[in-house]
Amino acid sequence: MARLRGIAAALALFGCGDNAVEVDEGIQNPVRDAYDTWVKIEPPGVVCGNNTPYKLFANFSDKSDNLVVVFEPGGACWDYPSCTGQDGIRGAANINGIPDDHWELAPFISPFLSRFDDTNPSREWNMIYVPYCTADVHTGNTIATYTEDGEPPVEFHHDGHDVAKQIVSYLDGEFMHVPKLLVTGCSAGGVGSLVNYRFLRNGIRAVKKGYMIDDSGPVFPSSGYSQPLHSMIRGAWNLDSLMGEMPPSFTLDDMGTINTALADEFPDDRLATTYFRRDMNFSLYSYERFYNFPPKAEILRMWDADTQLLTAQYDSRANLKYFIPYFRGINDSHCTTVLNFAGSDIEDHDMTLAQWVNDFVGDQPIESMIEAPVPGEDDE
Repeated sequence: MARLRGIAAALALFGCGDNAVEVDEGIQNPVRDAYDTWVKIEPPGVVCGNNTPYKLFANFSDKSDNLVVVFEPGGACWDYPSCTGQDGIRGAANINGIPDDHWELAPFISPFLSRFDDTNPSREWNMIYVPYCTADVHTGNTIATYTEDGEPPVEFHHDGHDVAKQIVSYLDGEFMHVPKLLVTGCSAGGVGSLVNYRFLRNGIRAVKKGYMIDDSGPVFPSSGYSQPLHSMIRGAWNLDSLMGEMPPSFTLDDMGTINTALADEFPDDRLATTYFRRDMNFSLYSYERFYNFPPKAEILRMWDADTQLLTAQYDSRANLKYFIPYFRGINDSHCTTVLNFAGSDIEDHDMTLAQWVNDFVGDQPIESMIEAPVPGEDDE
């Protein structure tokens, strides 16, 4: 009964009404006011980078108790040029906050948020859309003031970690029966799905089994070319302050240890990464500003070297899997799951991403696979 009272309090806190909790052959989820429609939720006290209220969106199902949580993509920033978008420097999404109708982007951001995509294994599940407005791949823990000569200072709330904690609290209050939890996202959302998986998995107490798909936000071992990026964001986003909440075997000196640390902590869960070998978006964030803006061939050479480190790491754990196609002629070969799963196949293994994802979530046998270079695609 204490558990049920806690849930009722959480529902009241987040303005979700006085929904009754039904108990029949075990605890069930509350009856919702509406199904198959997007509902805005504003956790109190949680803010975006510009200090405006944070918003997330839920779409409840009356067909399944399974739950998918999708973190939104959208770059990152760690200094004045990137956090203001100055001079075309790659920055971050939604730096001016989240509009009330932001939920309209959900099925375009990720096929896992579409009820109308027959290839989506979560099309009948409960859906949570986690917008991105903190410019810290959903994991920062600081309020930074960025300055530049001759320009007014900019205060930026890198509050991604607080947002994640509040979302976990909300979901733990909303769901009492979750046979399957899938956490995913692409780009910055892919990193967000990886670094916040532990908090969701442990914090939503009703979850029976977990799955994670990090799309195009790989956290490579810091022994490779990603080390300068890792050092920069460690300080800019105050990541050292989070160490007490991270898995015991994780270290910020090698951020890539997040992969094996999660695999070891949740040996019965399935954890995966997917991205293109010719990704020219996340690779630019990873290397461009740290290696004096090298040409495309050099960027992708570093990306390939870091990929070799990551796949070796994944191969060391049975519950870590990867699906790495070669190239797709849209979105700079970035995000295998953006819009839909089409075009992200690995032809030399005769495997579509849609089939691989459905097998992954459906507990079918799967193999890690990486596509060999395809002659004629993405010619230099």
